[in-house]
Amino acid sequence: MHEKMNYGSDFKYIPATSIWSGDGVDVLPDLYQHTIQIVNIVLYGEPHKREFILIDAGMPKSAKEIISIAEERFGSNSRPKALILTHGHFDHVGAIIDLIEHWGMPVYAHSLELPYLTDIKNYPKPDPSVNGGLLAKVSSIYPNEAINLGNSVEALPSDGSIPFMDGFRWIHTPGHTPGHISLFREEDRALIVGDAFVTVKQESLYKVLLQKKEISGPPRYFTTDWKAAWDSVKKLEALKPSVAITGHGLPMKGEELTRNLHKLATEFEQIALPNHSKFLN
Repeated sequence: MHEKMNYGSDFKYIPATSIWSGDGVDVLPDLYQHTIQIVNIVLYGEPHKREFILIDAGMPKSAKEIISIAEERFGSNSRPKALILTHGHFDHVGAIIDLIEHWGMPVYAHSLELPYLTDIKNYPKPDPSVNGGLLAKVSSIYPNEAINLGNSVEALPSDGSIPFMDGFRWIHTPGHTPGHISLFREEDRALIVGDAFVTVKQESLYKVLLQKKEISGPPRYFTTDWKAAWDSVKKLEALKPSVAITGHGLPMKGEELTRNLHKLATEFEQIALPNHSKFLN
C-alpha cells in the first residue's frame, strides 16, 4: 500500500533549533503544542484516551520524538485517527512517511496542496534575498521538492469539515502555499494557524533561538503570494480567535492575540512584507 512513498531527493536534516525544542504546552485541555526544533506540531485529543489527531508532522528525522510524545500523552501503542496537514513544506511533513509506516493513519490536506504531496509539482525554491535574518539568508538549503505519499493522502472534505475533529472546520488561508489551511473551532474560538501568521520572526536565527514572541506574517523566504497572504490574515482576524497555535512560535491568546492580530491585519505591509523578494509583484 505504501511502497510508492518517498521524500524528495533534497530531503535532509536541517541543523536549526530553539530553546523550546522538545518542550510542549497544554494550550487547551484537548490541544497540545509541541516544538520540534523550530516548528510546532499539534496533538488534538483528551490525554490517556489512546486516540488523537496529529496536525502537521515536524522536521525531517523527527518521527521517533513525535511517536514518543504521543505515547507519553495518550498511552503506549496509541495511534492517531488521522494526520491533518496545514501545508506541505519540509518542516511540516518532515517525519510524515515514517509516521505513516509506523501508524498507518490516513493523511488529509487541501486539494490544492496535493500536487506537492504526490510528486507532481515542486514548491518554488526559497528566496534567500528577503530581509529578516540568518534563517532567511540560508534558506536555499531548505528542501523544496515534492514528496510522494501515494494513496495515503486525500483531499479534505469540500464542506469545510475535518475528519475526526468534530466542532473544527478548515479555512482556506493561501499565500504561504496555494493549499494552506487553518483550523477553527467556533465553540471556544480556538485557532490552529499553520504558517498563515506566526508568533516569532522566523527569518531571524536569534529570535527563533530564543523564541521571542512577536506576531509576524508567514515566513518570508517561502511565501509566494503576498496579496493572498494578507487576505488570509484579514480572514483569520475577522474570526476573533481567543487563542492561536501557530506553526512557529509560542501560543498567543486573549487580549494579546486580539491586539497583535488586528495590528498585523491593518499594518501587514509594514510588519510582514519583505523589502524585496522574487515573489513580490
